[in-house]
Amino acid sequence: MAKEVIISVNQRLNQLKFSYFREVKMLKELIDKFYLDRQKDKEQTRFYITDAGKCSRAVFFKFKNAPRTEMDAKVLRMFDHGDQVHQLIMRPLLGIREIHVVASEVNIGPQELISGRADAIISDGKDLYVLDIKSMNSMIFRNLEEAKEDNINQLQLYLHFFKIPKGILLYVNKDTLELKEFLINYDPRLAQSLLKELNNLKSKIDANIIPARLADYPQNWQCQYCQFKEICALANSGEENWKDFKRKIEKTE
Repeated sequence: MAKEVIISVNQRLNQLKFSYFREVKMLKELIDKFYLDRQKDKEQTRFYITDAGKCSRAVFFKFKNAPRTEMDAKVLRMFDHGDQVHQLIMRPLLGIREIHVVASEVNIGPQELISGRADAIISDGKDLYVLDIKSMNSMIFRNLEEAKEDNINQLQLYLHFFKIPKGILLYVNKDTLELKEFLINYDPRLAQSLLKELNNLKSKIDANIIPARLADYPQNWQCQYCQFKEICALANSGEENWKDFKRKIEKTE
């Protein structure tokens, strides 16, 4: 009798273990699906400030919702984690006497070309600064000796639209929460050049003209992580009509 009870208990424990692992797997799949569904078929009608200075062809494909490699749900969760790190950094800023947070999560003024939201506008009692917080892993943070070019481009546009001459790029090591900061002065020539590029790209998007590849394709760092890597390889190196190319890729699917 005791032996039968032990067998019965063991069977029940095995059932509970199986049920537990099945539920854990179910949760992982549902969480992954939540993140993957959020990135699907997002219609883009204006440039994001993060598009400034980026590969024109990749931004074009994004506007046209072209076929892309699905981003891993783990990467999307890391983006969310980055947002939480930003909030962690903002919390002490609100309590520091020497710094006044004038506004946080500040949208640039309404206009048709571009949309964006700065982390904060702060004051030291004398000057205003646009604050942009960026998080990264330990390896990238360790080797960071100057502000990254794409981050400078974004900050230049914030400075342009907010009409504030100084900005701060604050980098956070996501693994250790170490900080590095860089003071960036407004460069009107760079800002105007970035806006001109975006206006030219908008004309190509409206005219259905795929921009040429980057001059250093495929060695450029953007190519390594591009979701449109496969269809970019199918297109000509120069400009191409989007409608004709779309028909070509539809035949290969």
